Amino acid sequence: MDAVTQLQRQLVDYTNTLFHEGFLDEQFNQLQQLQDESNPDFVVEVVSLFFQDSERLLNELAKILEQQNIDFKKVDAHVHQLKGSSSSIGAQTVQRVCIAFRNSCEEKNIEGCQKCLQHVKHEYTLVKNKLETLFKLEQQVLAAGGTIPMY
Repeated sequence: MDAVTQLQRQLVDYTNTLFHEGFLDEQFNQLQQLQDESNPDFVVEVVSLFFQDSERLLNELAKILEQQNIDFKKVDAHVHQLKGSSSSIGAQTVQRVCIAFRNSCEEKNIEGCQKCLQHVKHEYTLVKNKLETLFKLEQQVLAAGGTIPMY
């Protein structure tokens, strides 16, 4: 097996693992299908925007939850936005935690919201690291002269 084929196999296996472990869902495949020769960095660009937006939202949520009088409507709006953006790129684990987070907001459960914030930060960090690894593998395949296999 040549180096390119080996890298492609590694990329496919890693991607399949992300789906199997529930980090990504079908929406990520649909996002990849929107990428073509005219916009070869589409997925990386969209996911990078997701990273920037998520980090801003997570920082805002942390600030709000530290306040004496918590604005649960604001917390819920931020969590709703995070849930939507994670759903749009297929980040299934982040999306699921956001659902529980919204339930804690609805109940005005401060402790539940703080626990959910920690959980969503954890899941976000995992997804971010895994997607960054995926993109590095794709770059290695391309640098070796290969093409990105479709999943």
